[in-house]
Amino acid sequence: MGLTRTQRAQANRIASELATLGPTLPGTLTRRETRCGKPTCRCNADRPQLHGPYWWWTRSVAGKTVTRMLPDDLYERYRAYFDDQRRARQLLAELDTLGLAALE
Repeated sequence: MGLTRTQRAQANRIASELATLGPTLPGTLTRRETRCGKPTCRCNADRPQLHGPYWWWTRSVAGKTVTRMLPDDLYERYRAYFDDQRRARQLLAELDTLGLAALE
């Protein structure tokens, strides 16, 4: 049992890519546009022009869901952290697949 030569090469490629990632931020980043509820506002017109976009960051802290709105400047500054977190999860899932294949 164990990894084949090809699987070891895949694992090495994954490890190399993981090493290139920077800091990460956990959770989910969501882009939302909203209506304000004022009857005469543009967001309630026949052709609504919603407010936003607003960026919402949701994550789990000590078993509780925490959501925070990120202003555009923070979103731009930390967007790469969210991208690196997403890529790290994808790469770790690939490593899991290789590990399961080796066990089979």
